[in-house]
Amino acid sequence: MTAAALLNDLKSRKFKPVYLFHGEEPYYIDFFGNYIENNLLSDAEKGFNQTVLYGRDTDMISVLNAAKRFPMMSEYQLVMVKEAQDLKWGKDGDDDKKGNDPLLTYLEKPVPSTILVFCYKHAKFDKRKKTFKAMDKNGLVFESATIYDNKVPGWIEDFVREKAYRIQPRAASILGEYLGNDLSKISNELEKLMLNIQKGHEITAEDVQNNIGVSKEYNVFELQDALAKKDPLKANRIIDYFAANPKNNPIQMVLGALQSWFTKILKYHYIGDKTPSNLAKELGVNPYFVKDYESAGKSFNVWKVIEIIGFLREYDLKTKGVDATGNTADGELLKELVFRIIH
Repeated sequence: MTAAALLNDLKSRKFKPVYLFHGEEPYYIDFFGNYIENNLLSDAEKGFNQTVLYGRDTDMISVLNAAKRFPMMSEYQLVMVKEAQDLKWGKDGDDDKKGNDPLLTYLEKPVPSTILVFCYKHAKFDKRKKTFKAMDKNGLVFESATIYDNKVPGWIEDFVREKAYRIQPRAASILGEYLGNDLSKISNELEKLMLNIQKGHEITAEDVQNNIGVSKEYNVFELQDALAKKDPLKANRIIDYFAANPKNNPIQMVLGALQSWFTKILKYHYIGDKTPSNLAKELGVNPYFVKDYESAGKSFNVWKVIEIIGFLREYDLKTKGVDATGNTADGELLKELVFRIIH
């Protein structure tokens, strides 16, 4: 089930008796846990019917005792276990005293008036376990997987659209490159940004610079543009800025972004159907950026791109001390790399 479909079911009050939210990306685990906690019961019902436990401070017997209670003057009661990865889950399908697992026994026939929620963060729940299969069969399991870097700009566009805003593709890409794939961090920054922008407004690169502090002139995308135009002056100005702001522009991030970009340029050369719509689909980019790859493809032929990808691997090793001469600064390594890319 997608996040959008799950949220729609929750808004429609189509509840399952058991939820397991798990995965390496905590954003959706927190999002759905908070939504259920805030919206399942009214304020009047919460006093008697809402129990919030924390994995490290409770045990499974206490969780199940709470789950087996019946609601008071309410259709449902909520039992939520936060930080469930810290809960002692016991032996799967086996209890030392009775020969069975109390949790598994409950999951096979959960109390229909109880909504039992496990928020299991920073790791995947073991899908081989009987308890996992029982939660998946009689409840709902949602895995909050780490989002790939190239999917972040699209996620940002969807996020602001749900908030009745729009964002320029370039601004979304700059944000994704600067903030990485931590969805909680991205959403927090976007929420702060939207406080200062009128609803319905299209968020621009200037808005990102003014409210989040990401430079619209000195970023990886502008460096790529300078390389495509073989403009060493602009490229070196950007590298000087990176060198002066290493926390925001670490060399590993820059090299990773260039590796991804040149890999897409190589792929561009081998795509037969070069219509804009097909290029966007095959390269996995917003159609807005297709013209950038067309321009870069003209600047760098196939053999040059292959050579550049080799350069990038070489300089990645140099940042790790392999074949490096002395304590060469990151800025100097990037300048040397840019010279070899352009010439």
